[in-house]
Formats: sequence, structure tokens, C-alpha cells
Amino acid sequence: MDRHAVIEQLRSIIEDYLGCENLDLVDIIYRYEGGSLFLRVLVDKPEGGISLDECAFINSRLSKILDEKDYIGQRYMLEVSSPGLDRPLISKNDFLRCSGREVKFFLTEKINGKIELDGIIERVSEDSVFINTKPGAVEIPILKVRKAKQILQ
Repeated sequence: MDRHAVIEQLRSIIEDYLGCENLDLVDIIYRYEGGSLFLRVLVDKPEGGISLDECAFINSRLSKILDEKDYIGQRYMLEVSSPGLDRPLISKNDFLRCSGREVKFFLTEKINGKIELDGIIERVSEDSVFINTKPGAVEIPILKVRKAKQILQ
């Protein structure tokens, strides 16, 4: 199975488990580092603020679930952690969580002549994020967001 297929299979399994625990999957990082295979799972509570003890508990539970069916098929290191303060903003819920905060957007194509935009999230719709920038209001289609991060003051 190729890397992307493994990640999608893992995503489904992990999201199922986290959903039962009322937790959000933020990201999965699956790669070799220094000759060892790592599976890093970034999780958070819907309202944010997951604790280290909660991450350790989730690590233990996910390890059992993944090892039981041998989804990866080789030795790997599982790490479960919070996304941290500079968490990537990926989903509509991520943008909703940052409503009223300043965010830097890296776009897949230019909007108003810019490939990067900074602004305060005013509202979020099903398909777009509406931000207030110094020149004025801008609508950013979520599909045109390559990457976004909250600007920490």
C-alpha cells in the first residue's frame, strides 16, 4: 500500500476513535526520520486546550487499536500531541475557532493580487472565510487556502 493510502486508512480509523472521545484530529504526519518510521497524530478538543495526560491516554488507546490489526505492517513510533499554539488551520471548524483573531493565509492562487493575506476573521461560511484586512474586507474560498496560521501577538 502506498503512503497516501496508508495515511487515508489511518485517518479513518483515528477519526472514528477520536469522534467517540469528542476530540478532533488536527493532522497526521507519517514519515521516516533518521531511519525510523514515525506516526505523529495531532489532536485537540473542539474548544482547544487538550492536556498532556489526555494525549498520553489517547496514545495508549490508539497504539492498541493500530497494533491489534497491524495497519502499518512494520515497526513505527506513535506520538500523540496537541497541535500547539501555531497549529495549522485546515478545516472550516479551525477557522470558526479563530473567529475574531488575526490569521495569515497562504493561498494557492492570488486574490486581490496577493498570494499571502493577513486579516482578522470576521465570519466563516460553508465555502469561504471572510477577513478584514487593512485595505478592506476580503472573501477567501477555503479551497484556495494552501496553509493558514493564527498570528500570535
